[in-house]
Amino acid sequence: MSARDARVAASALLLSLSGAGCGGEAAQRSDDSSAATVVAAATPQQFKGDAPVSNTVVWTPLIDGTMSQWRAWKGDSMPAGWTVRDSVLSKDGAIGDLESRLQYANFELEFEWMVGDVGNAGVFYRVTEEYDKPYWTGPEYQLLDDAKHPDGQDRLRSAASAYGLYAAPAGVVKPANQWNSTRIVVAGNFVEHWLNGQQVVQYQLTSAEWSAKVKASKFAEFPRYGLAKRGFLAIQGDHAGKLGIRGMRIRNLP
Repeated sequence: MSARDARVAASALLLSLSGAGCGGEAAQRSDDSSAATVVAAATPQQFKGDAPVSNTVVWTPLIDGTMSQWRAWKGDSMPAGWTVRDSVLSKDGAIGDLESRLQYANFELEFEWMVGDVGNAGVFYRVTEEYDKPYWTGPEYQLLDDAKHPDGQDRLRSAASAYGLYAAPAGVVKPANQWNSTRIVVAGNFVEHWLNGQQVVQYQLTSAEWSAKVKASKFAEFPRYGLAKRGFLAIQGDHAGKLGIRGMRIRNLP
């Protein structure tokens, strides 16, 4: 196959994934496509000669000196105890949770994080305010010192797991006081957790497997757990220990 034929074939595949139809009208994305497929379709490649050139991707940074993207959980201003220094959001000790000011439906979220010894925190997505805690409605990407925190002995509660429901493999997270990179993709009912360049969790919201896992977990008493089609992001602050987050950015997906 020639380079030109390869480009044409790649373009045709990406157009079909993105739902483009005759007359330039895009068909609605089906929820039976995986999160990885949706991300691929959202960032089609262009070519300059024989070399691929990525399209410009619109990302929104979520951490800056003003922290204008965040507020206290169900509050308005930032809770005491969170600081931003040299573009790193950090806390030391048990303080209030953070909630994004905007809600997100389908998105790709990236950030780096580091916990101190025995550190324990989490990032929640598609959170609603119907209950007193963000973790009663939105799934959690666990941030943990696997080696020293007791939760690290349970893969369902270890670093990068979908807390209590989907386990992440051992040996991917770095030790306490070292930076890890995270990527979360949420597209329709499909979710992916990435840690240090590896996909470690993939699941489908509302599936029979998901429903069975929720029913068997502590979230069973919250009937709408994980079912919101859009919601806030939240960062857990109410556990003891050090947490640092940097480079957090998000982009919307179709």
